Order: sequence, then structure tokens, then C-alpha cells
Amino acid sequence: MKNIGEKCVLSDLKVGQSAKVLKLNETDKSIRRHLLDMGVTRDTVVTVKKIAPMGEPIDISLRDYELCLCKTDLSKIEVEVVK
Repeated sequence: MKNIGEKCVLSDLKVGQSAKVLKLNETDKSIRRHLLDMGVTRDTVVTVKKIAPMGEPIDISLRDYELCLCKTDLSKIEVEVVK
């Protein structure tokens, strides 16, 4: 469990934790654009809802909807823990 105010990547969070997106560490422009189109933008608060039994995909909640992403995509999203 990460502490409030700690900076990490989104894939490090546990179920129930929330974090604010700081930046996307993605050099592939198509994947970066895809994440931005899905609403993963700076200062967005994201909450981890569920993690599949084998560790992925991970279900996150943001902007009043849920989204499932693989761990590799989540590991490219730098966040600051808020809850």
C-alpha cells in the first residue's frame, strides 16, 4: 500500500487506492494518444477498482466511468497517491 503524497506508477497501486495523474511516460505517440483519448490526462483522479486474479487487466475508475488496462500501459502513467 502506497502512502498519501507518494509518487509512483499507476500499476503499483492496490485496490481502493486513488491517485492523481502527473504525466504519461510513453514515447509511442499512438499509445499516448489512445490513453489521452480515454481520458487519462494530467490532474485526473484515478481509483483502482479491481485487479484480475492473475494480476491483469486492472480495472480503474476515472471521470465517472470504468476502464480496464493492462499492467504495461499502467506502468507508463506516473501518479501521486491521494487516498
